[in-house]
Amino acid sequence: MRCPKCGTDDDKVIDTRASREGDSIRRRRECLHCNHRFTTYESILGSDIQVVKRDGTREEFAPDKIRKGIERACWKRHISSEQIDETMKAVCSRIEGLQQREVSSAQIGQVIMEELKKLDDVAYVRFASVYRRFKDVEEFLQEIHRLADRSGDGAKDA
Repeated sequence: MRCPKCGTDDDKVIDTRASREGDSIRRRRECLHCNHRFTTYESILGSDIQVVKRDGTREEFAPDKIRKGIERACWKRHISSEQIDETMKAVCSRIEGLQQREVSSAQIGQVIMEELKKLDDVAYVRFASVYRRFKDVEEFLQEIHRLADRSGDGAKDA
């Protein structure tokens, strides 16, 4: 595995743990060149799902992109990396559970929003604001009001 700090591909595994569900393995590694420690995850590759993007192009389904989107939405929120992992796994499981060879980016975005809504209202609104491409502040405020009405007394931690 290539070290993210120095780029050397000489490392040793310090710790290995299976996830609770048993569908992935977490490994703590240490670079033998610079002693930097980093974490890698191994998981079984799902079926060959193609994502159909808004412009009609197709690309391979990439769980790493889902993780990055969730991490951006959860930035500076009190959400642990384990919660992000669980949310990403839930999204990937739901997408793979569709048992379709092609899935639209709109379907994936909708699933991510549904999972983020369960996790954190602010993360949901952040993701929705990018995903839905609100035309103006009024559309954005309408979504926040819908969310506040759903929770009864306002958005959590807003």
